[in-house]
Amino acid sequence: MPGIDKLPIEETLEDSPQTRSLLSVFEEDTATISSYYNQLFQAMQRIYDAQNELSAATHLTSKLLKEYEKQRFPLGGDDEVMSSTLQQFAKVIDELSSCHAVLSTQLADAMMFPITQFKERDLKEILTLKEVFQISSDDHDMAINRYSRLSKKKENEKVKSEVMEDVYTSRKKQHQTMMHYFSALNTLQYKKKIALLEPLLGYMQAQISFFKLGSENLTQQWEDFLTNIGTSVQNVRREMDSEVDVMQQTIQDLEQASDLLYMPDPDPNKIPINRNLTRKAGYLNTRNKTGLVSSTWDRQYFFTQGGNLMSQSRGDVAGGLVMDIDNCSVMAVDCEDRRFCFQISAFDGKKIAILQAESRKDCEEWIATINNISKRIYLSENPEETAARVNQSALEAVTPSPSFQQRHESFRPSTQGRPRAGRTSSQSSAGSESPALSSLSLDSLVAPDTPIQFDIISPVSEEYATQAKSASQGRRTNPFGESGESHSESILHQLFIVRFLGSMEVKATENTDVIYETMRQILAARAIHNIFRMTESHLLVTCECLKLIDPQTQVTRLRFPLSSVVLCATHQENKRLFGFVLQTAGGRVDGRPVTVCYIFESNNDGEKSVFFFNLGDDRKATQKQRELDKAKEKQQEELNKQKQIEKDLEEQSRLIAASSRPNPPAADGQFLVLSNSQSEDSDAGEEGRKRGESEA
Repeated sequence: MPGIDKLPIEETLEDSPQTRSLLSVFEEDTATISSYYNQLFQAMQRIYDAQNELSAATHLTSKLLKEYEKQRFPLGGDDEVMSSTLQQFAKVIDELSSCHAVLSTQLADAMMFPITQFKERDLKEILTLKEVFQISSDDHDMAINRYSRLSKKKENEKVKSEVMEDVYTSRKKQHQTMMHYFSALNTLQYKKKIALLEPLLGYMQAQISFFKLGSENLTQQWEDFLTNIGTSVQNVRREMDSEVDVMQQTIQDLEQASDLLYMPDPDPNKIPINRNLTRKAGYLNTRNKTGLVSSTWDRQYFFTQGGNLMSQSRGDVAGGLVMDIDNCSVMAVDCEDRRFCFQISAFDGKKIAILQAESRKDCEEWIATINNISKRIYLSENPEETAARVNQSALEAVTPSPSFQQRHESFRPSTQGRPRAGRTSSQSSAGSESPALSSLSLDSLVAPDTPIQFDIISPVSEEYATQAKSASQGRRTNPFGESGESHSESILHQLFIVRFLGSMEVKATENTDVIYETMRQILAARAIHNIFRMTESHLLVTCECLKLIDPQTQVTRLRFPLSSVVLCATHQENKRLFGFVLQTAGGRVDGRPVTVCYIFESNNDGEKSVFFFNLGDDRKATQKQRELDKAKEKQQEELNKQKQIEKDLEEQSRLIAASSRPNPPAADGQFLVLSNSQSEDSDAGEEGRKRGESEA
């Protein structure tokens, strides 16, 4: 190393300007050393802190890897290969953590300690000596100034002695301080080299020791293990890249296919409505009443699960049951402040939910799906195919087919008939068709362009109201609609919850096929014109009449005598659909009574309704038949008495005529004897003549 500059300690007593100038150079160098070494200390301190953090982080990593098998991951938590691999990694990293802890200790002893000593002890000592030297120099200058101001006159010896003592003390202090200060500055030139090289030497030795320790721990076995893990990572990366490419392509395809779905109300011509769904999910707005006239709308996620309608709010773990939609009714409703609303009524009519969809397409799909679920189509093996077949049966043959037999080739009912003289029996053979039915045309059942009524607007007419009022005078009103005349006539009372599908005027009343054709036309018209709204009513069947009552207002919408029901039947496949034909008392058209066919959908099996129609009609028919039988028996008794009297008179007349008229003699003188056959013929002729006269 080159020579080190020094301050001349011998010249400290003289304190010449040249010495002071040289001192200023050393002081400037000391300041530069202090600034530089402070920065170097901060850098080495960061190395030491980072090493401590690395050691602690490595230890924590090893600990977490050991606890991996104790974690309960929702996905892929039972991967034993991954668990064993991480356990091996934890062992290696734990050994590395020990190596890092040793390195941290070596850095603290070999690197941080020397530079900290130089910064905290040597540099601070220089600063302290500089301050003390500055103070002693100022005191010396003040003492010299006082001494220089002593007068030539004879003065007090005591003052002169004090000034001289002061000069002596200050000069001595300055000289001693300056010598120590110069010595410290000269020593600093050596210490700065030691303080720079010794920490670096300790850092390098610690790193070499760390690498040697790591090399001893990482044997060939660990190198093979790391090579295998690296190969596995590359395989996973390639699989990930392939999956990312697939997902990117899927995203592009979905973006192109979903472009039309971004609109809240897409065009139905571009996105057709699927009416064959038996499961559906999506966001709907549900109306919640907050008062008598006020309500709020909440957005929730609705989905169907079997025969249940479920809802789930955002953030909920699972959904909750809204209502049972088996045998329910659903229809579109008009809300004052909302569009695309529909209403679901439970089977018993006690629970009603009003929901709003985002678009007309979504609304109609929800209605169609709930209708399919209400018919329990979801219980079949292929629900969508069954729903498509049921819906197709409502839409098939929009244009009339050549013959009625072709249209109903696979749609032939097997309902039970009723043995009544004035009503056609609905029981028919399953394997044969009558010749009249084979040639029966569509126009003979339903007149072309016949209007269809989809709702019952007005209540019962005044005629029936007046009749009911007059009939109820003089007797107590029964709230159940039963007559008070006799218990035998009021024993039948049955109430059904039904939904009115439609009605139309028909021509034929001789066969139940007119009901099936009316069902087909009404369902097809509802499907074609997207009419899903149905009026729910209570159908009351008694021995006297048939009533259709509004369940909310209890207003009678329709009332017909049960005797006017001339025909009734249920659908062959969907037993909830039933209809009946009424002969109205409004007059005649083209010489025939006006007949109207009404179609309903019941929450229960429609055959029950038809059964009670039959039961009520059979009771009245049986009573009437009994009366006719009694009248016939009485008439037959009178005829038998009359015949017996006539027979007695004829016998008497024949005997009298035979006894009073002599027999003429024959040619040979003998009497002519009549044979038995001739006698009987003459008696029969006489008896026939008298019977004709009596009948005239």
